[in-house]
Amino acid sequence: MKVRSNLKALADARGVSIREIARDIDYRFDSVRQMYHDEMERYPRDLLTKLCVYFGVTPAELLRLSDD
Repeated sequence: MKVRSNLKALADARGVSIREIARDIDYRFDSVRQMYHDEMERYPRDLLTKLCVYFGVTPAELLRLSDD
């Protein structure tokens, strides 16, 4: 099992770009881009916190477990 990012689905549902998210939460674009494309190996707590607040979701809604 692997932990996967659900950021792309959340961003697409709200109609916001990676750049908009990074600007709005005041976080590095590249880190947000990596999480959006599910390329991140480790998830910084501060990024998870900012994204959860921004989207109004829990960590369980931001990240998911996948069998692949």
